[in-house]
Amino acid sequence: MTIAFLGDLMLGRRVSKLLPYKPPEWIWGDVLPILRRADAVLANLECPITSNDLPWSRTWKAFHFRAVPEAVSLLQCANVRFVSLANNHILDFNATGLLDTLRHLDDAGILHAGAGRNSEEAAAPALLDLPSLRAGIIAATDTMRSFRSGPERPGANFIEIEPQSPALDQIAASVNALRLDGAGLIILSLHWGPNMRPRPRERFRRFARAAIEVGVDIVHGHSAHVFQGIECYKGGVILYDTGNFIDDHWNFWNFGGYWNFPFRHDDWTFVFLADVAQRRLTRFRLIPVRTRPWPVSLAVGATHAAITRRMESLSAPSGTQFLRTAEGLEFQVAR
Repeated sequence: MTIAFLGDLMLGRRVSKLLPYKPPEWIWGDVLPILRRADAVLANLECPITSNDLPWSRTWKAFHFRAVPEAVSLLQCANVRFVSLANNHILDFNATGLLDTLRHLDDAGILHAGAGRNSEEAAAPALLDLPSLRAGIIAATDTMRSFRSGPERPGANFIEIEPQSPALDQIAASVNALRLDGAGLIILSLHWGPNMRPRPRERFRRFARAAIEVGVDIVHGHSAHVFQGIECYKGGVILYDTGNFIDDHWNFWNFGGYWNFPFRHDDWTFVFLADVAQRRLTRFRLIPVRTRPWPVSLAVGATHAAITRRMESLSAPSGTQFLRTAEGLEFQVAR
């Protein structure tokens, strides 16, 4: 069984504007067959799905993203079975935008976690049933504190990323509850840290390791818009950041969207494939992808080589050793 992990999916602006002219399959390019062969695709949804056009104004915010309701077809066609909503854009169009998103995802049969109508719902994990495994998924963020949910306030599951954070007790409690519900694999999806950083901060590393120690099997990181290294720790795997996957790649200097930093390849990423056998994580495969120009495409030639070398370099300090393959990189998960 295989679970595919992707980074940020921002389906607003020019992505949404394409929908009347291109079928939803188009933007995924030649990566689509890989996603459809997986048993499930998991990603971060970097925008609400809503028709509401009243943007967040309670605090200053540079960018407001939203996808049209029809954009849910982009997720459905690519086998996206779960999205994290715990991020710094889920309230870009206020509580109405979040509530619309929950409704559109529920109607499409796409699981979600990390945001909700109140703090209890925002912190609630999701249970993903796969052919021979039930996966429990917890989602949280340390970005955009003003989006934090409350007892009667819609918002995101905001936590503090610190080695001794109280959030670790909450994660441990969720892990235990998910195990009682039959989850054989626990995933922690984290939208954390600043943009364009090639390496995680040390306190993030310590937090991720602590999450593994309380029972998480895979930490699925995103937020930086560039991929970071991978660490194997006590039988678990930490994907510190999975980068961008779909965005409208407007240049900051053209007053568009994602910030363009020199020498930061936010157009490089991977499909991260977790192989599971007999309810145990056994192997990860990394398939290099180039997200620009559209459609998304499998990396080839010199770009393929450069992306794989970059991942090897970023992961080396953690001691992660990869085997190079024709499709990219892979490593075994030791227990």
